[in-house]
Amino acid sequence: MTSIIDFSDEPRYTIKSVSVQTGIRPVTLRAWERRHDLLTPHRSDNRYRLYSERDVAILRWIKSRVDGGISISNAVTELRHMTRSGIWPDAVPTAPSRILTQPKASPETYTHWLYDALINHNEEKATELMRELHASYDLMTIFVRILSPTLIAIGEAWFRGEIRITTEHYASNFLRGKLMALLQAYPSRRSAPYIQLGCAPTEMHELGSLMMAVLLRSEGYRIEYLGPDLPIEDLVDYASYEFPDMIVLTASTEVSAYEMRRLKEKLDVIHPTPTLAYAGSAFDQNLKTQQMVPGIYLGESFEDALETIHNLIKIKEVA
Repeated sequence: MTSIIDFSDEPRYTIKSVSVQTGIRPVTLRAWERRHDLLTPHRSDNRYRLYSERDVAILRWIKSRVDGGISISNAVTELRHMTRSGIWPDAVPTAPSRILTQPKASPETYTHWLYDALINHNEEKATELMRELHASYDLMTIFVRILSPTLIAIGEAWFRGEIRITTEHYASNFLRGKLMALLQAYPSRRSAPYIQLGCAPTEMHELGSLMMAVLLRSEGYRIEYLGPDLPIEDLVDYASYEFPDMIVLTASTEVSAYEMRRLKEKLDVIHPTPTLAYAGSAFDQNLKTQQMVPGIYLGESFEDALETIHNLIKIKEVA
């Protein structure tokens, strides 16, 4: 049989691809890395984790030991004892699994194609492109390098008067429908950390919030997406009997951010108190707005937001 050491150590796979290949959820994989120092993935220029064939083989071996009833800490200790002695275990045979196919084009080209399909109201073409994207790219790449630039381009085209507001609405609603279907395709685990997520009062631009909801649910969190323009009083009342671990709101304008300024003091009367976090362009590179809203700023990128939420949840679990 092939030994794990025989596999390439060249970084090439995103965490989503590794999750598909190993059956280990990204949130679990990050926990194993942090708590047990299992792997140290390479960081690409855009700060994404990248894993090698050898990393994947190690994870499959560890998972096989855990599935066999051995604790994760004992499995990691066993692997370390072997490798320190110059012995590497045989790779675990793998069953066929879904592997991302080679994309037909670069993310930038797909952005151009999707933009063209949406501004021409070509639903059939846009649906075909979305299907290709999910077959070839991980969610983070789709959202950051394709959907977000497409939405920006459409918004700018409307601002310049090149497309009608009806076209902008059509494109947004098409993508909202695809994102909602994707969100609902992931299981909602009742035992997982519970996060309520939506948009600040008066905030109607929800696609960024919805993409974050999809990413978090794909990582194994229990996500309840509450939509745009959430009234503060109603949100606090709902949280008072549902007891989420965290509430995340997004805002793209200072007006929406301003409406959030008293939310934390209202949540503080709930026990246990949910952690309040926020994101969105209203806060990005705007220290004044960040200081106006008590809570935790999640950062400018989806990657930063997921990492911060993961750390906050773990701190809450230990407390």
